[in-house]
Amino acid sequence: MAIESSFIPFPSEVVMIPAGFLAFRGELSFGSPLVDASAAVLCGLLGSMTGAYFNYYFALWLGRPFLHKFGHYFFLPPKTLDRAEEIFRKYGDITTFVCRLLPAIRQVISVPAGLAKMNIFRFSLFTGLGAGIWVIILTAIGYYLGSLAKDMSYKELVHKGKDILHHNYIWIFLGLAVVIIAYLIVHNMIMKSSRSRNLPAQA
Repeated sequence: MAIESSFIPFPSEVVMIPAGFLAFRGELSFGSPLVDASAAVLCGLLGSMTGAYFNYYFALWLGRPFLHKFGHYFFLPPKTLDRAEEIFRKYGDITTFVCRLLPAIRQVISVPAGLAKMNIFRFSLFTGLGAGIWVIILTAIGYYLGSLAKDMSYKELVHKGKDILHHNYIWIFLGLAVVIIAYLIVHNMIMKSSRSRNLPAQA
């Protein structure tokens, strides 16, 4: 989770869903499903916060000129950085909470917070709340899958999931299409807002 919350693109689903699955079976450290699930959530949250603090202080100490010049080496091209800063400037500190629940920008939003020298207490609070909700959701999904397949291994469950995907690919495709269209609409609104603010300055 620390890797997922830093610059490196690594899906948190790969870690937390299997953790929830194993927690239901009591196969983690403590042997009790609820205790294992709580431990998985706590570890996931600590990992997320570690990665978020890394991005925050990385941006705070090195600054915008460095990130614009070398950011692409950290999977952070100037266009992505500018977009994240634009969202942060428009909506303020609360973006460090909301964006922790959104794919793609979840890892990046800590960078403009660092560049803006956001109060570290508020950053910790909002980031912790957002990351905590996300970790709980993923762990709960894995926990629920574990309850559905009590006598199956995680590998067997994955194979069963592939069969489900094969027989329901049309609905899955439509769902993805809706998500993509919603993303494009929001992105277009942000870009239009940015252009409208820049026009008076250019005039």
